[in-house]
Amino acid sequence: MSNIDIIVIGGGPAGMMAAITAGEQGKKVLLIEKNKFMGRKLRITGKGRCNVTNACEAEDFFRNIVRNPKFMYSAFYTFDNNSVISFFEESGTPLKTERGNRVFPVSDKAGDIVDCLNKRLRRANVEIIRDCVKDIIINDGKVVGVKLTNEEKYASKVIVATGGISYPVTGSTGDGYKFALRSGHRIVEPRGSLVPVECEGKLCRELQGLSLRNVSLSLKKGEKEIYSDFGEMLFSHFGITGPVVLSASAHIKDNEKYTVVLDLKPALSENELDKRILKDFDKNINKDFVNSLSELLPVKLINPVIELSGIDPRKKVNSVTKEERMNLTKIIKNLTFKVKGLRPVDEAVVTSGGVSVKDINPSDMQSKIVEGLYFCGEVIDVDAYTGGFNLQIAFSTGYLAGLSAAEN
Repeated sequence: MSNIDIIVIGGGPAGMMAAITAGEQGKKVLLIEKNKFMGRKLRITGKGRCNVTNACEAEDFFRNIVRNPKFMYSAFYTFDNNSVISFFEESGTPLKTERGNRVFPVSDKAGDIVDCLNKRLRRANVEIIRDCVKDIIINDGKVVGVKLTNEEKYASKVIVATGGISYPVTGSTGDGYKFALRSGHRIVEPRGSLVPVECEGKLCRELQGLSLRNVSLSLKKGEKEIYSDFGEMLFSHFGITGPVVLSASAHIKDNEKYTVVLDLKPALSENELDKRILKDFDKNINKDFVNSLSELLPVKLINPVIELSGIDPRKKVNSVTKEERMNLTKIIKNLTFKVKGLRPVDEAVVTSGGVSVKDINPSDMQSKIVEGLYFCGEVIDVDAYTGGFNLQIAFSTGYLAGLSAAEN
């Protein structure tokens, strides 16, 4: 391709959307991706199903952004969640909305989302080359091109969509931070966000593999509640993971002490739970206590909860005192784990931190420092909870960057 108008670095969701948008404006676009395949990380999102966005109201979208929500106003209102849904459905990829307004492809295949984006890239006549960008070429404060492994490519607009540092096997190795630093931009130290949580003690190991639905989770720092959520989670050999845990992890800072408190029966008050336990006791009137909880708790939880309660497992249920029952309800409503720390960044779903939003114009995603240089997606210091919000950030900022680079 000669006379390139715009170079996009990175073939993830933000980069593909930026290239498609600029190409559809009639610009000659070159997309450079170092992986063999486009959208490698996109293929594994949502457990391989790809939660493309969230069909919530705008106010809820901004409430679900953990860092710098105001920076996202222009990008979101230029290309919001309804626009994302229309983009895919009009391209022949039907979507469906599930619990929590999470939007997935009807096929439940992330590959269909990647295929759709590839199809739109071809339709927009975007040229794609597989190579590694070594640096961005800047003269007199203006972008003039990029240095590749063995050559240089020239264009007056460059869009950096290199992702963060989470899931480095997919190519997210922090290249964009190096480009930004060398060109004078500030970097907010990147760290893992939406990452599994390590817990102290043996309880999580004993519960390894147990998946819970409809539990309430509260993250506390001392007595203060930092975050709470409701939904699904999973116990592992190191601690806990799953949607509610990942969202809570966004609030855990290094070198500070936290506890995670689970309410295993959030639909019941302590008094209502006590009545439920009494009902189960009546059904099992002559049985041992250990054999009376099978309808109340998953099998894996029964022995640990009994051990925490201090009630003799062989005690007959009609001998369990009111005080013992009250203690049992408190444990079920307040199952507590001490947080040891977060899992490594390469297990994180997204990266928190990145190119400072203070150095990027939110109205067009262009650098305030280098003319013709744009940033979009996870490379920017914006991140959100689980539920499709991070992909919406990628698509919104990618669209705005591509549109602005084409128009400016």
